Amino acid sequence: MSAAFRRPPAAKASRLRTRLPWWALALPVVSFIALLALVAGSSEASAASARQGLAPLLELLAELLDGGAR
Repeated sequence: MSAAFRRPPAAKASRLRTRLPWWALALPVVSFIALLALVAGSSEASAASARQGLAPLLELLAELLDGGAR
């Protein structure tokens, strides 16, 4: 009994087509950097009594990662 497994040539060719294009990784990275720049630059905006800067966002993320226990 042979335990060797061979893929048919069609399966190997379709596997090669599943590679992502370069922009599939670049777009989320660029979006993340743009949003981070917007949040970091918001300290220059003048809100009435809102907390400003990146610190509130990081605190919120830390609370979410801790399970929201407070």
